[in-house]
Amino acid sequence: MNDKANMSIGCSVTQCKHHCNSENYCTLSSIQVGTHEANPTMCQCTDCESFEKRA
Repeated sequence: MNDKANMSIGCSVTQCKHHCNSENYCTLSSIQVGTHEANPTMCQCTDCESFEKRA
């Protein structure tokens, strides 16, 4: 796993295996953002589909 922070992707979800342990950034080079709503109207309607639970 790459543990280098991607300064272009801020993230505070420490439960994700891609979270940079030392800073609030993602370690992936890119992420996929999606929605669980038919017509999203708020940020709460969106999801990081690159999330993977930390072991």
